[in-house]
Amino acid sequence: MAATVFEMESISVQRGGRRILNGINLRVERGQHWVILGGNGSGKTSLLNVLMGYLTPTTGEVHMRGREDAVNSATQSWDDWRKRIGFVSSSISQLVESAETGLEIVLSGRHAMVNYWQHEDDPSGIRAAEKILEKVNCVGLRDQPWATMSQGERQRVLIGRALMVPKMEVLVLDEPCAGLDPVAREHFLQFVEELTEKGSFRSLVLVTHHVEEIIPAITHALVLKDGKAVSQGERRRALNSFSLSEAFGADLKLRSRLGRYRLYYGDEFIPEGGQVV
Repeated sequence: MAATVFEMESISVQRGGRRILNGINLRVERGQHWVILGGNGSGKTSLLNVLMGYLTPTTGEVHMRGREDAVNSATQSWDDWRKRIGFVSSSISQLVESAETGLEIVLSGRHAMVNYWQHEDDPSGIRAAEKILEKVNCVGLRDQPWATMSQGERQRVLIGRALMVPKMEVLVLDEPCAGLDPVAREHFLQFVEELTEKGSFRSLVLVTHHVEEIIPAITHALVLKDGKAVSQGERRRALNSFSLSEAFGADLKLRSRLGRYRLYYGDEFIPEGGQVV
């Protein structure tokens, strides 16, 4: 039986009389790569915030490596838990100072910080960061400041930062293609696919509301609507026209080719912007 990376059990969140999440169960095992899919307001961000410890559930628990390592226990702090998650999100990119170089950004992941303020001599850390920059094809960005990087380059460097997490169990990509043009998006997704094939991380959680961003490496899916799970499990079972129609409240057709998806409204293709063409 594969080792459990983390488990979310009966997670519900209620705020101001509104139920944001309702009885979500999610178990991610080592070697599984998940997509969490849903429209705006479906609960994706709230579920991530519960996983990261930024939002306390009204009911339910989060566990790591099975029930014996519950992160809400007295023996394990949320800081310890976050140091096991490689997290890439726009919330992080907005905090990076414009003068930070590629090397410094990657190094900051080793210390679970944003912006590298520990400028003492750290030869082993620098060597490790340089190896990560090579792994994410960003050697040329070693001394380049954040302000002059393209959006695609920034996303690669942030993944490098995530890979520097010392005890990383899972890589979480929260809407990683936001702001990328179609060509840059495809290059980035191919890059993530290659990292997955190389075994650069044990498990992946990709959060998105675009089926076009689901890469072939994804093995499992959780589809959300109004804080509830519409479907979940192995990708080929959880992702289908019925579950997507229910999630987005329209009569949709999901079509796949070579492990990639496209969504149609009737016979019309729905592009990333959401307008039928």
